[in-house]
Amino acid sequence: MKKLFTILTVFSALILMTNTFAQSRYLATDSWAFGFGFTYPRYISINDAVVQSSDFYGGHLTIQKNVSEHVGVRFRTSYNHVVATYQVAPKRGEDVSNNMITAEFGFLFYFAPCEPWSPYVLAGSGINYYKPENTLATYLDNEYTLDGQFIVGAGSEIRVGENWRVKLEVDYNMVWSSNIDGNPGPSNGLIGGTANDTWVNADVGLIYYFSKGEPSKICQLYTGIAEVDYNQVEDIVRRYQTEPTEIDYNRIEDIVKRYSQRPVEDNWTLLGVNFDFNKATLRPEAYPILDNAAEILLTYPQVNADIIGHTDQVGSDKINDKLSLQRAESVKKYLIAKGIDASRLTTVGKGTRELLFKENDPTSRFYNRRIEFRVK
Repeated sequence: MKKLFTILTVFSALILMTNTFAQSRYLATDSWAFGFGFTYPRYISINDAVVQSSDFYGGHLTIQKNVSEHVGVRFRTSYNHVVATYQVAPKRGEDVSNNMITAEFGFLFYFAPCEPWSPYVLAGSGINYYKPENTLATYLDNEYTLDGQFIVGAGSEIRVGENWRVKLEVDYNMVWSSNIDGNPGPSNGLIGGTANDTWVNADVGLIYYFSKGEPSKICQLYTGIAEVDYNQVEDIVRRYQTEPTEIDYNRIEDIVKRYSQRPVEDNWTLLGVNFDFNKATLRPEAYPILDNAAEILLTYPQVNADIIGHTDQVGSDKINDKLSLQRAESVKKYLIAKGIDASRLTTVGKGTRELLFKENDPTSRFYNRRIEFRVK
C-alpha cells in the first residue's frame, strides 16, 4: 500500500512539471527596495502663465518597504526643474523657472504582484522646497519656500531579473498654496482645490529589491507547483520498494495518463496532498495533484464532491477535528480559484477516525495527514 502510495505521489508531481515556473524566487512576503531614475515634470494649473518651454527635467530616489505582496510604503525624494512663460505685465513673455526639491511618503497597492508586469496605484503627501526665479511677486524671487503637497499616481513595475524591476509611473501633485509659479493667487490651503498650483511628473527608473523575506506562496495559485526535489522524491520511493530499483519516469507518466482518463469513481484519494504537522497550508507538491483534480471536476460538471480532511494520531480529538476541517477548506479554496463552483464542494473533517496507517512513525503520520474526495 505504501509503495503504491509513494509512487503515485511521484507521478502526480511529474505530470504537470513542464508547465511550472518558480515564482517564489521573484516575490516575497515582505521586502525592501531601492529605486532611482529620471523624472519629467510639467505644470498643470498655475496663475497667469502658460507652459511654452521644453526646459523640464529631474531625477528621483526612493526607498520602499513592501509589507506584503500587495501593499507597500515608500519614501521618495526628487529634484525637478520646471519653466513657464508669464502672460501678464510687467513680465509678459518672460520665463519664470523653478527648482523644486520634494520629499514624499506614500502607500502603494499592487494589483497583480505575481505577474511580470505588476500595476499599482499610490497616494501620499509630502513637502516641496522650491526656489522660483524671475517672479512677479518680488518677495518670492530667488527665495526658497516650503509648502506641503498631496500626491496620487499610478504605475507599473516590469520584472527584468530576479531582484531588478523597471518602473514606469505618472503622479499628480497639488501644492498647498498658489506660490509655486512666483505669482500668488487665491488658494484653498491645506484642503486643496482648483485654485492651488498643480503639476505632474512622469518617472522612468529602476528598482532593486535588496532584501526579501519568506518566499511568497500566493503566486502558486497561478503557476502550480514551485520546485520539485527529485532526489528527495526518489529517496522516498526507494525506501518503500521491496527490491532496490531505479525509477522509470517514462513508465510512471504513462500510468498517470492511463489512470487520468478513467471515469470518476465514488471514492477518490488525492494521493500526494499531505500536510506538515499541525498545519493546514498546502505543500508545493500538492498543487499538480489538485490541478489534475480540478481538471477532472471541470470535465464532469455534474459531479459534486465532499472534501474530507484527515490528521495523524497526535493530539486531542477536538483539535484534530478542527485541523482536519481547515485542511479540507484549504483544498476547497484552491479548487474554487481554479474555476470549480463552490456549490459543488463541501468540506468534512474526520480528524483521527480513519487513519490510513496505524504505525506511529513520522512517515506514517505524514501520510495520515491527507485529503480524500467522496464523489456524489
